[in-house]
Amino acid sequence: MISLPMLTVSIVTYHTSHEELAGCLSSLDSPCVKAIYVVDNASEETMRSFCLNYPKVVYIPSENKGYGAGHNVAIRRIMADNVAYHLVVNSDIKFDPGMLPRMIDLMERHPGVGQLHPRVINPDGSMQWTVRRLPTPIDLIGRRFLPQSWTRRRNDRYLLKHLDHNRPMNIPYHQGSFMLLRTDALRRTGLFDERFFMYPEDIDLTRRIHRSYVTLYWPHEQIVHDHRAESYAGGRMLRIHMANMIRYFFKWGWIADKERRRENRKLDNGTAYVDIS
Repeated sequence: MISLPMLTVSIVTYHTSHEELAGCLSSLDSPCVKAIYVVDNASEETMRSFCLNYPKVVYIPSENKGYGAGHNVAIRRIMADNVAYHLVVNSDIKFDPGMLPRMIDLMERHPGVGQLHPRVINPDGSMQWTVRRLPTPIDLIGRRFLPQSWTRRRNDRYLLKHLDHNRPMNIPYHQGSFMLLRTDALRRTGLFDERFFMYPEDIDLTRRIHRSYVTLYWPHEQIVHDHRAESYAGGRMLRIHMANMIRYFFKWGWIADKERRRENRKLDNGTAYVDIS
């Protein structure tokens, strides 16, 4: 059997339940996982004690500077270790541990793939639409503030429901709950942009990697995401979401985003499908 490269993992926690984290850690019980960095943005002593039960877990207390910044703390540690792959994953994710070596093998055989995202389902088995068009301001305004009956067609297009999600695709926006990253791609592209406290950091990173690599949606592996969608509940999380999306559009362009127009056109005309086996 061919020996595969090792993988490191980062999970950012903030008052995360131990039960939820334990479920994620059980999914990472694979010989290809070298180390799991739990970056605790709440710096809780109870979380430190919990992590001592897992030999591969490295607990890192951290000031809460955001989701991407938390993962960057771990990524900077592993960049000098010559680890080929790094997994950014949420604590509310579960999957078959045997999936990880299969994914690494796929990326080893296809060095042009810089980032990989599997099919994501809800706990009830329904589809989560986690690969998407690059958003326009009206996409996000409509999703949050207009009646669903007015925006259903546009929202379905934004979520790429017109595409065949049983086929591999090269997509410029992967939701950040599970991002398997080639570390050479991170060296070339850079880490998460820490100007974004949370929410658009996954759009920003994927589209930067997408410039130089295939950012692959891979439907032949599957994870379960118990997604809470806290920003839809309103209040503080909605304000954080909107403030950070404003920062995103100031960075990439509100109207004049030629890259967004070009990449979204590929999604409209069906040229995002890729022939990978």
